[in-house]
Amino acid sequence: MSQNPPSLRPDLAPTPRFDDTRRPGQPSIGMVSLGCPKALVDSERILTRLRAEGYAISPDYTGADAVIVNTCGFLDSAKAESLEAIGEALNENGKVIVTGCLGAEPEYITGVHPRVLAVTGPHQYEQVLDAVHGAVPPAPDPFIDLLPASGVSLTPRHYSYLKISEGCNHKCKFCIIPDMRGKLASRPAHAILREVEKLVDAGVKELLVISQDTSAYGVDRKHDANPWKGREVRSHITHLARELGELGAWVRLHYIYPYPHVRELIPLMAEGKILPYLDIPFQHAHTDTLRRMARPAAAERTLDRIAEWRDICPDITLRSTFIVGYPGETEEEFQTLLDWMDEAQLDRVGCFQYENVDGARSNELPDHVPDEVKQDRWDRFMEKAQAISEAKLAAKVGKVMDVIVDDIDEDGIATCRTKADAPEIDGNLFIDEGTEDLSAGDIVTVEVDEASEYDLWGRRV
Repeated sequence: MSQNPPSLRPDLAPTPRFDDTRRPGQPSIGMVSLGCPKALVDSERILTRLRAEGYAISPDYTGADAVIVNTCGFLDSAKAESLEAIGEALNENGKVIVTGCLGAEPEYITGVHPRVLAVTGPHQYEQVLDAVHGAVPPAPDPFIDLLPASGVSLTPRHYSYLKISEGCNHKCKFCIIPDMRGKLASRPAHAILREVEKLVDAGVKELLVISQDTSAYGVDRKHDANPWKGREVRSHITHLARELGELGAWVRLHYIYPYPHVRELIPLMAEGKILPYLDIPFQHAHTDTLRRMARPAAAERTLDRIAEWRDICPDITLRSTFIVGYPGETEEEFQTLLDWMDEAQLDRVGCFQYENVDGARSNELPDHVPDEVKQDRWDRFMEKAQAISEAKLAAKVGKVMDVIVDDIDEDGIATCRTKADAPEIDGNLFIDEGTEDLSAGDIVTVEVDEASEYDLWGRRV
C-alpha cells in the first residue's frame, strides 16, 4: 500500500477526472490542467461553459477535436512542465489552445511552440471559448446536451474546490502571481453561498476554500454587505466561514495569511462549524529572510498566535509551506527556521527549494545559494518535519475520529482522510476491514490503531 511521500508538491492540484461520455458526431475537447487548485477551478469553469454549448469532454488526445492546455507559470520548473505538456499535445493531437498563468507570456509560448492555435491568460474564459469556436465549431443537440446544475467537476464528486477571490495584493519578491492574475478581486458573498448550495445539493461533502490570499477576502469590496436569505452577509472571511459552516459540508480553509483577525475563525473551529484546519504559507521564520522576501517579518508574533489558536481549539491542524535556499539565506538563518519548527510543531509541512522565476525581483538579489546547499537544507528540513509528523500521528493512536472516504480499492481497502488531511497534499487513513458497505464520500467513525510518518490506519467503530 502506498504511503504519502515527504516530497509531495503542495502547490499541485489533484489529478483531474474526466467524464468521457459522448454522443455520435458530438465535437469533443480535451483538457490538460496543470498547476494549483485555483487553476483546476478555472479548468472546471471552462469545461462547464463548453459542455453547456454541446461539446463533449475527452479524457485523451486521440479522441479530441482540439486540446486546451491550462498552464502553470509559478516556477521555472513549472513553466518547463507546461511547455512539455503543450509539445506533447501538439504531437498527439495537433490542435492546441493554451491558457492559464503562463498564457500571460504569449511570446514565450509561441517562441517555443509556434503551431499553437491561440494563447490566452488566466481566467480569460471568453477568449478561450472564442478560440475553441474557431478551431471546432459547436454542434449542440438541445434534446441531449443538458448540463447538470452543478456544472463540470474535475475532482471526485464528494469534494470540491471553492474559489472565493482572484489575484493578490502582496508583492513578495519571489512571486509573479500578482503580475499574472492581478490584484485581489473578491466574489460577492451571496454568489459564493449560492454556488455552495448547488454543490451540496449535488452531493459535495467537503468544500476546500481557496484563493491567493483567503484571509484578505473582501478587502477590495470594503467588506460590503450582500443580501442572502432575507438578511445580509458581509464579504469578510469570518462572516463567510460562519455561513459556509451552516450548509452541511466540511469546510477546509487554504492559503490563510496569519493576520490578527484570523483569530476570529478559531472559535468557529472549536464549535465544529468549520474544520479545525488552517493552511498558512509562512515561507520562513528568520526576520532577515522574510524581509528579503518582502513578507511580514513577524516570526515571533506568529509563534504567539499559534499558541493562542491552540489554546482556543486544541485540535487545530496547522499546515504550511516553506522555501529553503532563498538568496542570502545563511546557515544561521536556516538554523533559525529549524529551531522555529521545533517550537511551532506544525502538523503538515511542504517545502520548496528556491528557484528563480522569470520576472521575479528575487532574481536580482545577491548571494544566491548553491544547488547542493539547497538540497542539503531541504533534506534536513524535511527530516525535521517528518520527525514532528511521526510523533504527532503516533499520539493519535487509540483516538476515535470521523473520516471521509475517498476511495475503495479492488482489495476492499478504504483510503480515507481525517479532518486534519486535505486531499492529495496531506496524509491518509486506511481501513483494512469492514468496508463492504462503504462508498466514496461516506463519513464514518474510526478508532486509530496504527501510525507511520505521514499516514494512519484504523478500524470502524
